[in-house]
Amino acid sequence: MSLYSAVFTVLILLAVTAPVALSFGFGGAIAARSRIAPFRWFGKGYIAIVRGVPDVAFFLFFVIALDQGIEYLRHKVKCPDWDDPIRQGADFIVCQTAKMPLGDAPQWVHETYGFALAVITFAIVFGAFAGNILYGAMQSVPHGQMETAEAYGMTPNQAFWRILVPQMWVYALPGLSNLSMVLIKATPLLFLLGVEDIVYWARDLGGIKSARFTDYPHGDWRMWYFLALLIFYLCFTKISEKILDRIHLRLSRGQATIAGEAQRKAA
Repeated sequence: MSLYSAVFTVLILLAVTAPVALSFGFGGAIAARSRIAPFRWFGKGYIAIVRGVPDVAFFLFFVIALDQGIEYLRHKVKCPDWDDPIRQGADFIVCQTAKMPLGDAPQWVHETYGFALAVITFAIVFGAFAGNILYGAMQSVPHGQMETAEAYGMTPNQAFWRILVPQMWVYALPGLSNLSMVLIKATPLLFLLGVEDIVYWARDLGGIKSARFTDYPHGDWRMWYFLALLIFYLCFTKISEKILDRIHLRLSRGQATIAGEAQRKAA
């Protein structure tokens, strides 16, 4: 049952992380196109820095830094009379009331907290890649259309939302499709964040079990468990690919693209 629940954990993570990462990327792309220099620097810096750091290194660093940052702020508020140093060598020590979550909190609180950290980390990492894709898609929309919209009396904000945004998805969807495949394949990184995902349970349940530890002793079954994971991920990515292909066909209707032109000729 733990293995089955871990499958739902992965599916929920993808369902939550995908829109959050897309919103991060959309915000980063808008900031990168901003006429205000600090916003533009922030958007381009976020996209460049996060994309340039290996995913594993970012996952290991950011989660620890975020967790300790939250505990540090809570420590300053809840324990102002604390005299001992917080950083003691390799240890990070705060008062018990500042722990996140609290030591006596129910297990579901610990699991929810770890899941929330995973969602934030995944969203920041893949949001940077989505931001780069969306920025390029925005640049691909012919600039003459924006000028024409403004010539007809639209404000730059109206032209952005009514002209640029509806058309940019056609150019962005192929890249976002590839990114979704990478996101699905990256879910085993949950193990690095302390979330017991399907890879964790496949390794744990498939390992050698003797009669001392379980009512169902068996040999090394990890090959069969990981083979099941292989089939699961292949089927899931295939279904995602089919869905994204249908979305791409729908968005290409009436657009001045190769796919849109093919649809016009077929009609």
